[in-house]
Amino acid sequence: MEDVAARFQQQSGKNVKVIYGSSGNFFQQIQNGAPFDMFFSANLDYPKKLEAAGLTEPHSYYPYAKGKIVIWVPNGSKLNLESGLASLLDPGINKIAIANPQHAPYGQAAVAALQKQGLYDKLKDKFVLGENISQTASFVVTGAADVGIIALSLALSPPMKDKGRFAEIPANTYPPIAQACVTLSASKNKDTARAFLAFLKTPTVANLLKEYGFEVDARPAN
Repeated sequence: MEDVAARFQQQSGKNVKVIYGSSGNFFQQIQNGAPFDMFFSANLDYPKKLEAAGLTEPHSYYPYAKGKIVIWVPNGSKLNLESGLASLLDPGINKIAIANPQHAPYGQAAVAALQKQGLYDKLKDKFVLGENISQTASFVVTGAADVGIIALSLALSPPMKDKGRFAEIPANTYPPIAQACVTLSASKNKDTARAFLAFLKTPTVANLLKEYGFEVDARPAN
């Protein structure tokens, strides 16, 4: 998002302020009148519910990508990731960071993958819950957790790509992390929001998302 926003600002001269948090918390805040212009969610249900409630601009709903999850450890870790999620059973692991599954879609995906492989009950007492996927990643980077289940996009991002290594979790072990955005009807910056939405639909952004590990559907002709 930092990369997308910077390119948009350079091209349009319009400023974008990005605020990060969990999809579920933002959903509640928007329902209560929080003054956001656009909402990006890693769970399609939240923007669809806002749309159904008349809180979004007509036709602004846009599914932009599907995310993926990985196991990530710092460079100094001795954990062997070759066995995938089963590597988390290593007795040397004391704390495992995941996003809070109560309101963070990436956390829900992590839980689903662990349950699918029969590991959830064996590992749940070691979980350190991040408020969102970014905080989850920071727990591992700072040493507050030994290992984390984080977004592939974060593992590939400039702040993290040289600080650790990762193993991708098979996509068939968790529900698709489909992500979408909407423009909010309460926005006071609708022209900029519309321009940003249009920019998101360009091949430039599609290619950028792919570089960060997102799965991107073919873009419709504008």
